[in-house]
Amino acid sequence: MANGRNRRRRAPMSLRNVQVGGARPYRIDIGADLLRDGALLAQSLRGRHALVVSDNNVAPLYLQRTVDALRAARPDIRIASHAMPAGEQEKTLARFGNAIDALAALGATRDGCVYALGGGVVGDLAGFAAACWMRGIDCVQLPTTLLAMVDSSVGGKTAVDLPQGKNLVGAFHPPVAVIADTAALATLPARELRAGFAEVIKYGAIVDAPFLDWLAAHSDALLDGDADALSEAIARSCAHKAAIVERDPFEHGERALLNFGHTFGHAIETAQEYGTLNHGEAVAIGMVLAARLSTALGMATDTDTMILRALLQRFDLPTQLPAGLDPDTLLAHMRLDKKAQASGLRFVLWDGLGRARVVADVPEDAVLGVLRSG
Repeated sequence: MANGRNRRRRAPMSLRNVQVGGARPYRIDIGADLLRDGALLAQSLRGRHALVVSDNNVAPLYLQRTVDALRAARPDIRIASHAMPAGEQEKTLARFGNAIDALAALGATRDGCVYALGGGVVGDLAGFAAACWMRGIDCVQLPTTLLAMVDSSVGGKTAVDLPQGKNLVGAFHPPVAVIADTAALATLPARELRAGFAEVIKYGAIVDAPFLDWLAAHSDALLDGDADALSEAIARSCAHKAAIVERDPFEHGERALLNFGHTFGHAIETAQEYGTLNHGEAVAIGMVLAARLSTALGMATDTDTMILRALLQRFDLPTQLPAGLDPDTLLAHMRLDKKAQASGLRFVLWDGLGRARVVADVPEDAVLGVLRSG
């Protein structure tokens, strides 16, 4: 993973924490060089078995330091590592089976722990393996991408994809800790960093309009990798997600708001077979489409859509459907979306900036109209 741009580096910032409450509370630690902090990494390890799951991009950069830090803190533990091929296209049942085989080879007991070291793909797959091994063992999320730090590592959603759609096989399995080492973002390609800002912007779009103003004002610093600005954006995003997850851990209501833009985005990813746009880019387009659908249904004005589009473009994110995607095919994928019901499609739409809500039985002709107009 090559560094995508010359980013400013400041002295390490102080550690920030966000607490996730509920039936299984845990803490999110945010700060620089946390993957070297063995005491913090081992804090949640109850037993003597640890499997660190990573991918072929992240492992050469951070796997050994993570293993060394854990061993230094807990010399008595047995540690194994498993690196999978990188990419959304690898988030499959077959790769899940490989992770389960690694747990079996380790002889992991019920007090063992899986450490998910990587982006959202690793976090989802490793978390799902932890959810299934012996009906559930501990998982510590070690996100190394901005997108994973602010979204997929928090909340306990774990899954793998099928050819028919994203995240169709999975489980709710909250981590026992999330440790976000912001120093890892310095080695993130610029495109992947930008993709993470789609999920950051999402929090402003659904619940916190003033956050959108803050992001616009700090966009240059954020894109340049300013440590303090990134830490603030991550902490504010995680605080929003933690509050929503605490109130609705199993997505029976409010938590669905976190899927703003995702129904469109997942359909785009599936139609492109996870090979063109990455997740954040697809969600960026999906949020604009969701905003436009809201306008078509008389819920919001074009002005708010234009503000959202302009902010996404400020972070160099796409805001229009790629050429060549068939609207009817995209709609077919949406019918398999987890938010869909027997009575029809459900979307997370908005009444304007910071005011999202779930809307049931959205007319398919309105969806097709938005898709056909790009």
